[in-house]
Amino acid sequence: MRVVFALVISLIFVFQCVAQSNLPLSKIESQPSTLLHANTQLNVLTVDLGTIISKPLIQRGLEFEQRTGIKVNVTKVPFGQLYNEISKDLSSPTSQYDIIAYASQWMVDFAQNNYLERLDTYVSADPLIQWNDVSRFFRDFSSKYNGQIYSIPLDGDLHLLYYRLDVLKKYGLTPPRTWDDYLAIAKQLHGVDMNGDGEGDFGSCISKKANEQSYWSLLSIAGSFLQSKGTSQGIFFNTKTMAPLVNNAAFKKALQIYKQTTEFGSADELNFDTNDVRYAFINGRCALAIEWGDIGTMTVLPESKVKNKTGVSILPGSTEVLNRKTNQLERCNSTLCPFAMGDINYAPYAAFGGWVGSINRASTAGKKKLAYEYLSYVTQPLQSNEDVTIGATGMNPYRTSQLVNQQSWLKQGMSENTLRFYLGSISKTVNNANIILDLRIFENNRYFRDILDTEVAKYLRHNQTVDQTVENIETGWNKLTDEIGRNKQLKAYRASLGLVATP
Repeated sequence: MRVVFALVISLIFVFQCVAQSNLPLSKIESQPSTLLHANTQLNVLTVDLGTIISKPLIQRGLEFEQRTGIKVNVTKVPFGQLYNEISKDLSSPTSQYDIIAYASQWMVDFAQNNYLERLDTYVSADPLIQWNDVSRFFRDFSSKYNGQIYSIPLDGDLHLLYYRLDVLKKYGLTPPRTWDDYLAIAKQLHGVDMNGDGEGDFGSCISKKANEQSYWSLLSIAGSFLQSKGTSQGIFFNTKTMAPLVNNAAFKKALQIYKQTTEFGSADELNFDTNDVRYAFINGRCALAIEWGDIGTMTVLPESKVKNKTGVSILPGSTEVLNRKTNQLERCNSTLCPFAMGDINYAPYAAFGGWVGSINRASTAGKKKLAYEYLSYVTQPLQSNEDVTIGATGMNPYRTSQLVNQQSWLKQGMSENTLRFYLGSISKTVNNANIILDLRIFENNRYFRDILDTEVAKYLRHNQTVDQTVENIETGWNKLTDEIGRNKQLKAYRASLGLVATP
């Protein structure tokens, strides 16, 4: 538990992804050591989600080229295809990408297959990267596999609750503390004109588009019903048997709440991805929203209608949790919910974990050196501490200095009041002893995208019942676990939670 607590305390900044606008050209902290290389190019593969992550990679690549002569080509593919595209390229004898920018959850697969360059030597010889300024969570959890550095953090991620300060105040409402509160407020405010355009707006905005990133929103709801005894308890599997924690009253209730929020959202919410939620909120169309940190920085964009009208909070909690002995939901008490605040169990979720950059081990020695210099340049404080404050980047805090230096945020137009909500909610989230760490086992993309996302999409579209949904997820996860190796997965899962190798 001591190890897990250290991880939780160090998680001090986390989040994820979005938006559009031009990035400012920052000053170059240092010129990379490489001399001009005629016709040398670096090829980067990353996600295509509007400007999420790709925009700063392109912008900083242009700056890098101006200083070194090294051209940086950034290729983007949809999120639902990214894992397979990376796997296909890294396993090919004619691999074309030198750098991959991807979800930190996936690193275990690529590192295990010996596709990634170990970066310990590069980092230790690079004072400009200021590695100790990177939060310990991202240094030790997101960047390492088996104690070795395989990736450079580009972003940090967790889910937060956003709400309209002005609208809730007008109707005499307080921010939702529980998911029941969330539903009640969403219902009351659904149809209210919140941006003055004469049209009714939405009580709730939550992404639900299939084959994107929507399942993290469902898991944010499920968390407070499933985990109540600290980070090491986990929400995905039994830590002794690797049995999935989905075919139970807690996960069923989360599915029902997730589906019910659709009644108070856009008529097209089943096609809403993260960008749709973010723009709906800053356009003044949402009373409540569940999202990564990007909405906070996007509220100050020129087109925003919610500047200085946005509140931010820890995710809602629950007054009842899963008793894993009875497999039923029971009211919180001191035994079931030792970390509860009053009678509410909060379990904020470090969803996704953040985007990272890794180097293809198959690249030439010269290119690997250049690739590292480029990644180092992108993540160095002078560049990254500016990027995380801008809604266009999709990058969220992952360095100590990014939260300590408030002037960077104020310079972008965020008010002191909004900044207090924003940074305060991050601190309350990451310092919660019951914070949920995201799934990090072998081939977790298949668990989430191929099985969870597929079955939830069927449920949301009324193609199957909640019972059928949890049974299908349970069957699919068990089958996949046995295919990969139950003991192998159990060891990885327990290690990710800070538990000893064997139960």
